[in-house]
Amino acid sequence: QVQLVESGGGLVHRGGSLSLSCAISGITFDFYVIGWFRQVPGKGREGVACISSWDGFTFSPESVKGRFTIARDGAKNTVFLQMSSLRPEDTGVYYCAIGQASRDTLHVPNMCLLAGADYWGQGTQVTVSS
Repeated sequence: QVQLVESGGGLVHRGGSLSLSCAISGITFDFYVIGWFRQVPGKGREGVACISSWDGFTFSPESVKGRFTIARDGAKNTVFLQMSSLRPEDTGVYYCAIGQASRDTLHVPNMCLLAGADYWGQGTQVTVSS
């Protein structure tokens, strides 16, 4: 059974930095995309960074490009989201998620843009104060 456990959320001031971690276990398939998504009340989940399991290809939308970085420690089955220059509009619950895929780079932006993951973590709150 795939399990994802996020950690590292909290309160930070505008312009500050925060790092999130996602511990992954139970993966039995070869190719997949790992992503970070965020959600605020009344809105759908928005992908902020995704990475492939096979070659580390990454994708982020323009809203966070240059400020958010996704990275993977394959040996430890952990994925990180490093966030900097945080803004109040970055506030939300951040989820780690995995989507099964074939070895095709297009799966990476597709999962981020469509939030089409198969497995989700429980989420961690990130609050950016002004």
